[in-house]
Amino acid sequence: MIRYAMHMTRAPPFLAAALLLFSTTAGGMELRGHGGPVRAIAVAPEGKTAITGSFDTRAIVWSLETGEARRVLLFHGDEVNAVAVLPDGSFATAGADARIAIWKPGRQAPVRVLEGHSGPVTALAVSPDGATLASASWDTTVRLWPLSGGEARVLEGHDGNVNAVAFLADGTPVSAGYDAKLIFWPRDAGTAPRRIALPTPLNALVTLTGGRSGVGGADGKVRVLDRDGTTRSEVQVAQTPVVALAASPDGKYLAATGIRGAVVILDAASLATVHELKSPGMPVWSLAFTPDGKTLLAGGSDRVVRQWDVETGEHIGAVAAGETDPLAEFAGDPGAEAFRACVACHTLDPEDGNRAGPTLHGIFGRKIASVPGYRYSPALREMDIVWTPETVSELFEVGPNTYTPGTKMPEQTISNTETRAALIRFLQRETKTE
Repeated sequence: MIRYAMHMTRAPPFLAAALLLFSTTAGGMELRGHGGPVRAIAVAPEGKTAITGSFDTRAIVWSLETGEARRVLLFHGDEVNAVAVLPDGSFATAGADARIAIWKPGRQAPVRVLEGHSGPVTALAVSPDGATLASASWDTTVRLWPLSGGEARVLEGHDGNVNAVAFLADGTPVSAGYDAKLIFWPRDAGTAPRRIALPTPLNALVTLTGGRSGVGGADGKVRVLDRDGTTRSEVQVAQTPVVALAASPDGKYLAATGIRGAVVILDAASLATVHELKSPGMPVWSLAFTPDGKTLLAGGSDRVVRQWDVETGEHIGAVAAGETDPLAEFAGDPGAEAFRACVACHTLDPEDGNRAGPTLHGIFGRKIASVPGYRYSPALREMDIVWTPETVSELFEVGPNTYTPGTKMPEQTISNTETRAALIRFLQRETKTE
């Protein structure tokens, strides 16, 4: 299961605009400007504007007509995990710094900051009537913020990180979390929520017509459920955790992606595969449909937002040169394949430095939380662990959340002994200091 929140190399403030490049094909711009993986995308109802959030701590407001970065929003002290477009045309951004910022067009600073969460905020959703902003957090809570002002309503009931939140058409809040629970919350306080237990931790959530919900799990499956908890359909879309879902506005399609980057467009009714998109092979962290349902936007670990024609499954515009698989030279190496889920966050070469996580160069024999220049969580700084083949293997056997509580590392276990051993051999070979 991917718990999200990562730290990425901090680009200079001017970088998001200075690196803005796009393909030359009209109507097929690739949005380029972020200095880290694109974690979140939201498209405005008019279909001409999008906002993205990234591990580089920035949010960018884009013109989808020209590919131009209209504004770079600088506020969060950590990765921006979630973004939303509000009914009045303003934007909301939320980050691993536990804060939510409200931005008005033309303003260089947030007009309002929502504070109350004690852990990274991982998802945002706007109620159908536009009156409420919902937020999900790793502090195990969901909060409902009145956009007109006032205190948030705190929803408690999850037993772990809450990874996703959404609203049904009637305004019912729904959340999904690492505890493998899908919770339908009452619209008014005083009524007990409905908890649905599923067989796997949940990363992603969308709501569909007819009171249905679609969830993406750590087992690589997408499931569609009724609000009474009945599973209508399910499909295996990846061999790795599903980390992002999007539903087309007309309810016709679902898009899903796993940690290794494959994007699949599904028929929302039957979950039959409509298209398998030809992605560059690197993790895709965020998905969003345009309001007309004709285009799918996908944000990746390579810092690019690509656009896809939903009806044909074809990439819109030329794929820019220079996009290569960083592990191509290790083709056929089972250890490198296991490392593929880590490459967005960690480097092997000392010249590449820190990314979402600290560089792994020289990891063996190194004390935890000791790489110079990397900002570790307080919990890790207090631990007394030395990284050896045995401790790294145990980390992936039981999972980072169990082995290193308080970590911001994505939660991903490797249950197969041979796969763990192959990963250790790969790291021993590629991270050695001599």
